[in-house]
Amino acid sequence: MAISDEIRVIRQKALMTQEAFAKALQVAFTTVNRWEAGKAHPGISTMKRIKSFCEGNGISFYELQNTWIEETKESRK
Repeated sequence: MAISDEIRVIRQKALMTQEAFAKALQVAFTTVNRWEAGKAHPGISTMKRIKSFCEGNGISFYELQNTWIEETKESRK
C-alpha cells in the first residue's frame, strides 16, 4: 500500500476527520489532505508524531513505517 493509503487507514481507524487528525498531529489540515492525496509525504519529525499517535491509540504503525522507509529509499535513487 502507498503512504497515502496507510495514513488514511490510520486516520480512519482512529475514527477521525482529516481536520481532527491534523490537529492531533499539530499540522495543517491541508498537510493531511496532501498526504492522503499522494502529493506529499510526512518528514521524519512528523513520522515520530504519527508513531506516538498510533501507540497512544492502539493502532499499528508498522505498515506505514515500512512503506515510508521503502518509498524514501526509492526517492533517493
